[in-house]
Amino acid sequence: MLAFIVRRLLSGVVLIAVISFLAFTLLYAAGGDIARRILGENATAETVAKKTAELGLNRPLLVQYGDWLSSAVTGNLGRSWFNGELVSVSVSGRLSVTLSIVIGATLVSAILSVLLGVLAARRGGAIDAGVQFLSLVGFAVPGFLIALVLVLVFAVNLGWFKATGYTPITTSFGGWVASVVLPIVALSIGAIATVAQQVRGSVIDATSRDYVRTLRARGLSENSVIYRHVLRNAGGPALAVLAVQFVGLLGGAVIVEQIFAIPGMGQLSVRATTQGDIPVVMGLVIAFAIIVVVVNLLIDLAQAALNPKVRLS
Repeated sequence: MLAFIVRRLLSGVVLIAVISFLAFTLLYAAGGDIARRILGENATAETVAKKTAELGLNRPLLVQYGDWLSSAVTGNLGRSWFNGELVSVSVSGRLSVTLSIVIGATLVSAILSVLLGVLAARRGGAIDAGVQFLSLVGFAVPGFLIALVLVLVFAVNLGWFKATGYTPITTSFGGWVASVVLPIVALSIGAIATVAQQVRGSVIDATSRDYVRTLRARGLSENSVIYRHVLRNAGGPALAVLAVQFVGLLGGAVIVEQIFAIPGMGQLSVRATTQGDIPVVMGLVIAFAIIVVVVNLLIDLAQAALNPKVRLS
């Protein structure tokens, strides 16, 4: 198991390095006259040249990347070009906000997907058709449209939740719950649609296996067969899909945070990209890459726990 974890970590480090190089190259290649964008169109050529030299943008690209990488591995991601704030501070301050929403949406998706998938597989008929229809609708409707409808119905018309804003959990637990419920629902509906279908198919496949017929012949209850044995074998593919959905939820958070005016990484991503604040964008890219690597490692460990054969792969 230790070798399994080490291999995954090494592959994750390589992936992060490749992503950072590609992102750095593309950002600087498409950046245009970065110094003039920072100083404004009215800046003189002399001032622009001085700012370019100050930022080190007059050096070869590989030298710039080498300097950035040597600082990044020590935790120094530089400073924002527009407000001078440390990138590590900007990103870490918003990381907990985004993760609270994305992890919440992932948990809701996992629980409801298992319940709906098992229900559709066991009952069949109209229930199965109904679950598949709801899954299809949830998959087809864009997350931003769901978010707008939720705001209109539950915030504007009914007044149950705030339309915008975020309350830290350290300030008020009830306020935090009220501020994340609608974003979590908006993000999770599409994920539920996809994962529920995977769970349904995996459960139907697993229940046709010989070991299930043997367990039933031994007198085990149907709930015990399904929840103790079938789900253990059907969980691997569902976990893989859930990991992909988690990455998708990170991307969806960019739009949802804009709609609900939540000060998370998604909102920071939009602002930094619009301004062309490359150090902040790079910090966000690395943060997202690390999150994806960690999530995939956790999913691999969960699959290894469910299926010992994975540990040898």
